[in-house]
Amino acid sequence: MSATKHRSTVLSVLPFAMMAAVALLDVARGPSMHFLPLVSLGPAFAPLVGGWRRTACIGAIALLLCLTLAWYDNLTDVRRASMTLASVLGVTVAGLVAVSMRRQREAELDNVRSIAEAAQRVLLKPVPRLAGRLRAAVSYTSAVAEARIGGDLYEVVAAPEGVRVIVGDVQGKGLEAVETAAVVLGAFREAALDEADLEQVGHRLERSVARQLDGEKFVTAILAEVSDHQVTFLNFGHPAPMVIRADGTTDLPQPRAYALPLGLGEHGGAKPEPFVTDFLPGDQLLLYTDGIIEARDADHRFYPLTERAHLLKEPDPEAALETLRQDLLHHVNGPLQDDAAMLLLRYR
Repeated sequence: MSATKHRSTVLSVLPFAMMAAVALLDVARGPSMHFLPLVSLGPAFAPLVGGWRRTACIGAIALLLCLTLAWYDNLTDVRRASMTLASVLGVTVAGLVAVSMRRQREAELDNVRSIAEAAQRVLLKPVPRLAGRLRAAVSYTSAVAEARIGGDLYEVVAAPEGVRVIVGDVQGKGLEAVETAAVVLGAFREAALDEADLEQVGHRLERSVARQLDGEKFVTAILAEVSDHQVTFLNFGHPAPMVIRADGTTDLPQPRAYALPLGLGEHGGAKPEPFVTDFLPGDQLLLYTDGIIEARDADHRFYPLTERAHLLKEPDPEAALETLRQDLLHHVNGPLQDDAAMLLLRYR
């Protein structure tokens, strides 16, 4: 049972458990002790889950329980009994108001989530499963399960020069991150089809991001172009790609010098230099964001991605990525602290 479902079950049972505990305690201690005011704890916890009918039903049960315990306790103080009943009734009414307000907020939040999810679907379109001679698969896990918008981005474009891909990570979260990601992806989709080489694609991205960002935000990104059994990379401050060879060994190609992320080019520093490695049939290419390698377990150990490369042996690339994702979630044994995106490329 998931933690959310378990918590919902506990909150559903809590009002009845509280009233039952009060009744048992009152009966056990006898008429000399009066626990009637504590019956209002049931209606107090009722609005946490469910609708107004459930809250009203729990309030009615609480009133009936008060009358029963008052009779059992031989409570002759009419004023005290009336105050207790009024307290239970008042808590029930307050609970009904709380339920109404909670439902209204939930409806507003659902609308926002729907809009956000639609924006995310437009921004991050499903990558083509087949691009040229390559098979592609993507896995995206948000750091917050309820928030379907994150700062990671990816795209695959089959250009005349080869299959070009990008994986990036926008600084920040929420709608601002989505707006920045839209700028990067829009520029990449155009440049990937227009420019003759990957370096020119990178220059187009730098110019587009520099025009849109204010100099404080940035985007780490890695570009790759697969053609003629080799892959060319352009790295803008992003984690190194991982190439899994046909014999199971791994390679992390890196440039001679890392360039600054997109958006920070005006601060100087080295320009990104293309670097090349072999990419042969039977090899796999995994591009990912830092939410993968920076995920920590309970002992604050980082996720050992290279040691888990053997998990990508599944024939279906989507199944392989899902196996790796489940292993990542098992490693952290809880919610991720950052969004985690992975893009896997294979020859057909």
